[in-house]
Amino acid sequence: MKNPSKILLIVALFAFTSLSLFAQVKTVTVIKAGRLIDTVNGRVLENQTIIVEGETIKAVGPNLAVPAGANVIDLSRMTVIPGLTDSHVHITGQAGGDYYDGLFRKSFIDEAVGAHIYARRTLDAGFTTVRNVGAGPFVDVVLKRAIDRGEIVGPRIIPATMYIGSTGSHGDLNGFSPWIGDRTPPEMSGLADGVEEVRKKVRYLIKNGAEVIKFGATAGVLSEEASVGAPQYSQEEMNAIVAEAKLHGIKVCAHAHGTEGIKMAIKAGVDSIEHGSFLDAEGIRMMKERGTYLSADIYNDDYILAEYAKFNTPQKILDKEKLVGRTQRENFKKAVQAGVKIAYGTDAGVYPHGWNAKQCSKRVECGMTP
Repeated sequence: MKNPSKILLIVALFAFTSLSLFAQVKTVTVIKAGRLIDTVNGRVLENQTIIVEGETIKAVGPNLAVPAGANVIDLSRMTVIPGLTDSHVHITGQAGGDYYDGLFRKSFIDEAVGAHIYARRTLDAGFTTVRNVGAGPFVDVVLKRAIDRGEIVGPRIIPATMYIGSTGSHGDLNGFSPWIGDRTPPEMSGLADGVEEVRKKVRYLIKNGAEVIKFGATAGVLSEEASVGAPQYSQEEMNAIVAEAKLHGIKVCAHAHGTEGIKMAIKAGVDSIEHGSFLDAEGIRMMKERGTYLSADIYNDDYILAEYAKFNTPQKILDKEKLVGRTQRENFKKAVQAGVKIAYGTDAGVYPHGWNAKQCSKRVECGMTP
């Protein structure tokens, strides 16, 4: 009788070899595009063939030969565009329902349960990469990893995890009794004060999956602190946040509405200013000199003023939005005209996910090309 151990070994080796060969075979997909938007050269190309091997685009051109066995997607009557990118989303949640329910009757666990819905809506809207700039403790990191493993459908996510903010800032709970507060461990919040604390917070977030750092340079709109634009970190604290992130090769974005806070964040070396509502001529000049991007959410003013009263949102917040929205658009237009680098950031989550492209028309109104 032949040695059964040798037979099992041969079978195992054959199975392993077969699996290895199978893993090396990449699915080939061919897309026939009636029109293709060439974003590099600013052209619309007719009757293009796109050949995709696995997850890589291998060739684009007219009348390319279709490889044998390829899966063919016929979009010959449609326009095909590259995957879009949104540099400012909150993909783990969405405004709606009662304002106070969101604050006091839900937790980051609710975020985790519903996040996959918003990820799918974002991808279905054509946005294949997003920068998530604020979520409950590591919810966006876990969501990203589930998408990367192919367990759920969604865009590529660059997670910031938690928003870094000072005590009493836009990132804190304001307007309520001091007896009301968050019960998660202190390190699992974004609150940090002083140079050493903010450095430690940056390290902690990067350790646990942050691929970009976001901090609050100024007050904000959708929170109940009195100001909408006052600086909320010192220059030294902002410098420390940026310097620590840069040591790790991580980019930094700053939530900044107010004029002075915007300029402080630019001086600190941030890669982008988020919102930029009260950006002035000096701030524009500084951004141009340093190559700082402006990521301004110039659509959502329409949605907030039309819908947020229905969500039982405090009047203080609605009044702040009225103060900010139109001014933000005017200053965004000035930045565009001056040649400041512009990132496409929508703040989706403040308004419904999947509506990310609604901002496109607002940008054209402000002088950008379609």
